[in-house]
Amino acid sequence: MNLSKLLNKISGQLSKGNPDFRNPNGVYMKTMNFRRFDPAYRAQGKKGLERGGKLEGEIWNAFASDHHLLSETATAIRANVDVGLPIEPTSDTDKDFEAEEGRILTRVHLARERNQKLVQQKKLAVIKSTGKLACEVCLFEFEAAYGERGAGFIEVHHLKPIHTLLPGQKTTLGDLALLCSNCHRMVHARRPWFTIEQLREQLQN
Repeated sequence: MNLSKLLNKISGQLSKGNPDFRNPNGVYMKTMNFRRFDPAYRAQGKKGLERGGKLEGEIWNAFASDHHLLSETATAIRANVDVGLPIEPTSDTDKDFEAEEGRILTRVHLARERNQKLVQQKKLAVIKSTGKLACEVCLFEFEAAYGERGAGFIEVHHLKPIHTLLPGQKTTLGDLALLCSNCHRMVHARRPWFTIEQLREQLQN
């Protein structure tokens, strides 16, 4: 019942409130979809509901063996819903970013990445330190490649795992990384998102 209420609150924040959205019976059916992946449940000779979607398998694989991650993610989602965070995508770009934690925390992540004051402060700090704006993964420099047109251009990525993004938490410059457009897209290309170190290793390989 409580999960049904939470999901309906999310639906309302999406301006798509529907009295039948994830009602208690619907929540029960969804949990039975997940049961089909549970070896302990299947060991009892039970199957769960077999006609679920592909995403359920991805979510199960992401969280089934990490209950701490699941708890942190659920806590962050509840906290951001409770403060009434607007979670409708603000541009087509938002729709390209995905995460098993869902739209709410993805929206928080993107909003922090696009905070223009933080972006400018990060760029200025890096220029002061290194004299240039280079991708932290592939070392690409827009100005070196495109001349004056590329001067000052690079994308800023938020390093904190999105399941830790609670409302009111502050973002420091150390929480940000500079990435070229290609590397930034590759970080977010599929679940689970790559860390900077993982993407760098992938590129080197």
